[in-house]
Amino acid sequence: MNYQILKETSNFLSNKHKLLIDGHWVDSSDGNSFDVFNPANKNKIAEVCFASSQDVDKAVSSARNSFDIGVWSGMKPLDRSKILWKWADLLESKIDHISEIEVLDNGMPVLIAKTFIQYGLDWIRYFAGMTDKVLGKNISSALTGNGENFHSYTSLEPIGVVGLILPWNGPFGTFLIKVAPALAAGCSCIVKPAEDTPLSALLLAETALEAGIPPGVLNVLTGDASTGEALVHHKDVDKISFTGSTSVGKKIVNACSHDLKRITLELGGKSPCIIFDDCDLESAIPAAAMAIFTNSGQVCFAGSRLYVQEGVYDEFLKGIAEFSKGLKVGNGFDPDTMLGPLISEIQFNQVNKYVQEGLEEGAEVIIGGDGDISDGYFFKPTVFTKINPSMKIAREEIFGPVLAATKFQDLDEVISLANDTQYGLGAGVFTSDVNKAHSVAAKIQSGNVWVNHYGGMHSALPFGGYKQSGWGRELGEDGFKAYTEQKTVSIKLST
Repeated sequence: MNYQILKETSNFLSNKHKLLIDGHWVDSSDGNSFDVFNPANKNKIAEVCFASSQDVDKAVSSARNSFDIGVWSGMKPLDRSKILWKWADLLESKIDHISEIEVLDNGMPVLIAKTFIQYGLDWIRYFAGMTDKVLGKNISSALTGNGENFHSYTSLEPIGVVGLILPWNGPFGTFLIKVAPALAAGCSCIVKPAEDTPLSALLLAETALEAGIPPGVLNVLTGDASTGEALVHHKDVDKISFTGSTSVGKKIVNACSHDLKRITLELGGKSPCIIFDDCDLESAIPAAAMAIFTNSGQVCFAGSRLYVQEGVYDEFLKGIAEFSKGLKVGNGFDPDTMLGPLISEIQFNQVNKYVQEGLEEGAEVIIGGDGDISDGYFFKPTVFTKINPSMKIAREEIFGPVLAATKFQDLDEVISLANDTQYGLGAGVFTSDVNKAHSVAAKIQSGNVWVNHYGGMHSALPFGGYKQSGWGRELGEDGFKAYTEQKTVSIKLST
C-alpha cells in the first residue's frame, strides 16, 4: 500500500535525531547512533543518537540543577498548569503528524494511534488541572492526645529528579502517563524511550519546549537497555518509573535497593476475560475479541485468557472465530486495518514459538496460528481451545494476538481459574446481573476490573497491578501523588 505522508512527517524523519539535554538538541558524547525501522515493511525510517553513560550524567545534572534552582519546581502551580495546557493544545494541532509517526514507528493502525493520542492529551489536561488541587491537610491538635497545643499540617512536595523508562507498545501514551503527572507535580524528568520506538518521544519533547517547558526540566535520552541501566543506577535520580516486562522490573528493584529510590512499576499481565451465560453475547463477542487483538495483542492488560460459561461456550467461540476472520491484518495506514505488525522479528519469533508450544502441549487452534514476515512482522489473530491451565499459552505473557479459551461451570470455578496466575493487571467480566458483577469484581485479584466492556484508561481512574504486575498506580490522584513526597510539620503553640 502506498500512503503519502505529510510534509512535516517527512521532514521530521529526515533529521538525524539528537538527544535533548538542558533544553538543547545535542549529539551523543561518543558520536554513536542507531537506526529505527518500520515494522510493517522493515524499511529504515530514521537515525537516532545513542545516549552513553556520559550523556546520562549530563542529563541528570541538568535535571538536578533545574529542580534545585526552582525554575519549574518553584514556579506557581497555576503557571505550570498554563504551560501544560499549551503543550496539549500544540500537540492536538499536530495530531495527524503525530499519528503518522506512531504508525511508522510502532506499526499500530492509524485509528488506534489517534485513540491513544487522544488519551494522552486528556491526561495532560487532567494533570494540568491538578497542580493546585492536590493539597496537604491540617490536623487538629486534639488528635495529638497529650493535652498540649499544636498546629500540625502535611504538605506534598515534588519528589525531585525522575527517570522515566518507556516501553515500545504505546510510545506516545506511555510518555504522557508518566511525564504529565511528574511535570504537574513539579519534578524534573529524564525520559528514556524504547529503542524500537523512540520517535514520538522526541516529537513530544520538541513540542514541550515550544510550549515553554524550561531548559533542564524535560530531557530525552534515546538508547538501549544500557542507557536505562545507567539512569536507574544514577545516585542523583530520586525516582524511577518503568513500564515493561516483569523480569526487567525485578532487575530495577534490585538496582534501586542500594539507595532506596522511589519506584513505580507497570509490568506484565495475563488478564482473564470472563463471559457468563447471562451476558449480552452480541456486544460481548467483539469486546472479548478486541480485548486481546487490539494493537495485535501488544498490550500489557490484554485479555489473553478467555473463560466462557459452558451454556454459551460453543456459540461464543463460534462468534469469536467469525469476528476474528473479519479483522484485517496489514499496514497501519490502511483505514480498514485492525491489526498492524508485531514490533520486530524478535517479537514475531517469540509469538510463533508460543503458538508452536501450545500445539505441542495439546491445545487446538480454531483460527489463525501463523504469520508472514516477508514484508513486515504480521501475525494472524489466533484462538486456542482445549486449554489445560498448566500450558505455557495459559500462564505466560505472550504479547501477541493469541487467545486461550477455556470452558467453566460456575462462579467459584472461574474465580479460581482467573486468579491462578502470577499477574494481576486487568480483568473483564460480562454479565447482566449487577450483583454477580460486584461479587466477581471483589474476588478477582486484579488492579483493574472492567464490567461489560474491556480496557480504557480514564484520566481520573488509578491504573496498576496486583502481584507481579507492578508497584503503585498511574493516573488519577494516586498517579499525581506518586511523584510527590509527603511532609508532616508540627508546631508547638504557647498557651
